[in-house]
Amino acid sequence: MQIRLLTAAFALTLLAACSGPTATRAPMESSSRADAPAEVRSHRASLTHRTTRAVRTVRAGRHEPSARREASAPSEGGSVGVASYYGATGLTAAHRSLPMGTRVRVTNTANGRSVVVRINDRGPFIRGRSIDLSHSAAQAVGMTQAGVAKVRMEVLQ
Repeated sequence: MQIRLLTAAFALTLLAACSGPTATRAPMESSSRADAPAEVRSHRASLTHRTTRAVRTVRAGRHEPSARREASAPSEGGSVGVASYYGATGLTAAHRSLPMGTRVRVTNTANGRSVVVRINDRGPFIRGRSIDLSHSAAQAVGMTQAGVAKVRMEVLQ
């Protein structure tokens, strides 16, 4: 009789330990893009090739010299990073750390030609290269023959 009573008391104690006061959550502050300065992009993380890479904070007007290559063309209409689709005729680019949707002016340092592209994918994953351009963007800056060239990148609003 005593063993049953002790077992029941132990079971009730374990059951009571599992419950507790409900946690109250603090109300969420409303966040809008209007609160932040217009030139600052958000700092997010993106999942790329099964590793998380930090997307850096970017200010408009930042210049970055870099090597660039024309992106190898996935199948026309294939899916890319920002719920959009690849099209060789679009003025798009891939960058490892700029936020998706960022507009960047890419200038070929050899001939001075430039094009404004939208970041819509992640890459390139080759050391020393920082941006991949779509075929039409590469044509616009005159580098389809070379394949890889030195460019200057300027983040736009």
